[in-house]
Amino acid sequence: MSTIQDVARQAGVSISTVSNVLNGRTGRMGKDTLARVRAAIAALDYRPNRAARQLKTGRTPMLGLLVPSIANPMYGYIAREIETAAQERHGLRVLLGNTYRNRLKETRFFDDLLAHGVRGVIVVSSLVDERHFESAVEHGLVMVSYDRRATPEIRSGIDHVSVDNFEAARLAAAHLIEHGHRRLAFVTASGKTMSRSEKIDGFLAAAEQAGLRASARVLDCAARADYGDSEMVDVGREQAARIAGDAERPTGIVALNDMLAYGLMAGMREYGIAIPAAVSVVGIDGLFLSTLVSPALTSVELPVREMARTIVERIVGRLADPSLPTGEFLFPPRLVERDSVARCRDAEPAAAPEAAR
Repeated sequence: MSTIQDVARQAGVSISTVSNVLNGRTGRMGKDTLARVRAAIAALDYRPNRAARQLKTGRTPMLGLLVPSIANPMYGYIAREIETAAQERHGLRVLLGNTYRNRLKETRFFDDLLAHGVRGVIVVSSLVDERHFESAVEHGLVMVSYDRRATPEIRSGIDHVSVDNFEAARLAAAHLIEHGHRRLAFVTASGKTMSRSEKIDGFLAAAEQAGLRASARVLDCAARADYGDSEMVDVGREQAARIAGDAERPTGIVALNDMLAYGLMAGMREYGIAIPAAVSVVGIDGLFLSTLVSPALTSVELPVREMARTIVERIVGRLADPSLPTGEFLFPPRLVERDSVARCRDAEPAAAPEAAR
């Protein structure tokens, strides 16, 4: 069995340098040195004594990851990318917990992580109030919050990584408007989170720019579970039932996320409403399932892999260097066109190209 001394000899560095790599203290280390140490660790198949390291440092080589509900495939996708970045780049394992966006559950998870020597945690939560996050940071957790923006007037000691939710919904609504839709709706689940509010604002901004603000509607529906993260398909079906009986039915719909859009399309089909012939639908997430439903869902895709890498690097960097300032990292989304959007039947005919005239 290889030892830390063997790794140091093969890499041509000191034992303390190897120790710094093993403990994530690489912020000031040269890239060549870091590469040699990692290559030596891989070549010798070196596996440090985890129990001894925890006794010595009071830390365990793991990160906590708290998501609203793994029943939502989007959170499974995020968890996979975070685990991949943590394991492949830094040799860290990930502990996963479901919080259902419940403040008390989140707080208890923070206490458990600290008690087990875990000092880095990623929280997927866009609750408006994150004061309990600040308390956990004061007790020693290094934290990244995903899916919400930082509160400008509060210095929380927390990194914030998110997609631009305002722009995501604006892109979706603008795409429907470009296809001639004038009766627009944003369909969401009840419950106020920062990301949902930003999406609604983006949707309404696109409608206002097109002169459609007065008729643009926000339709919400309560889920059986708090915030409905694991029940978005059911919310979509319920909304479809309401929309089917609406005399002023919207012809263009932006769904809060892809899961809600799937439920919405399934419900529409049950009521004999053709998509996209009668109603066009755009989701937000970019799940791979969007290519498998019929019609394939047009969706605003989030750069999950890039965000996951940033999240892990921020956690590891600030664990290694507590003086590293926190920051906010906002990623742009992109629209992926598929088959769930068509030109509105009530729209003016598209202008002919100049050459055709």
